[in-house]
Amino acid sequence: MKPKVLIVLHQKTSTPGHVGVLLEERGYELDKRCPCIGHELPDHLDDHEGVVVFGGPMSANDCHMDGIRAELDFMEVVLREKKPYFGICLGGQILARALGAKVYLHDEGHVEVGYTKIHPTEQGRPFFEQSDHFYQWHKEGFDIPDGARLLAEGTRFPNQAYLYGENALGIQFHPEITLEMIQRWTAGAAHRMELPGAQPKEAHLKGFELFFEDIDRWGRATLDWLGMRGSKAALADAAD
Repeated sequence: MKPKVLIVLHQKTSTPGHVGVLLEERGYELDKRCPCIGHELPDHLDDHEGVVVFGGPMSANDCHMDGIRAELDFMEVVLREKKPYFGICLGGQILARALGAKVYLHDEGHVEVGYTKIHPTEQGRPFFEQSDHFYQWHKEGFDIPDGARLLAEGTRFPNQAYLYGENALGIQFHPEITLEMIQRWTAGAAHRMELPGAQPKEAHLKGFELFFEDIDRWGRATLDWLGMRGSKAALADAAD
């Protein structure tokens, strides 16, 4: 039986993108659930080796939505069981909010849409040796929760990545992005391309060409570091 990773998505059309590809390459079964369309989240993680929560158009402040409320409550399970957690964009915001930090819009209505450079902190440098450019698609940011370590900063949105405990990572950007996802997002939410801080579609496509390979290496290293190395890697280690 393959080891499982719990994948939390936010729309029927959502996919885990390149992060999903990396996990499947490592021999994981992806247990995909979407609380916002009624899927239940587990009350324990005995059957899962880790959790990845992806982005979505809703806000971590949308407590009136049953799905978001369920995810906020689920963070108690994640933190209690201390399995690897990878929160991407909304997933990072949900963890931050569950830990008591604020999630909010930019003061001047700016967004980050397109590839941007992030700036690792002293503590964050070992986490960003492979890449410091990432794809962004968000209008809200998060404060750093009490007890968490700030790993990377940005220009418009100062907090880009944090680590809580030993293996709960929250990030603002999208390492899962694929070329197909860029085409779909820029077409399906074209209005966002007109907001202050958004880059033209041509810059998105050029950024993918320039940065995908480095981000791929970053994704592999990050999954290794979080402990989601997969069954193949575990067997190789055992044979050493």
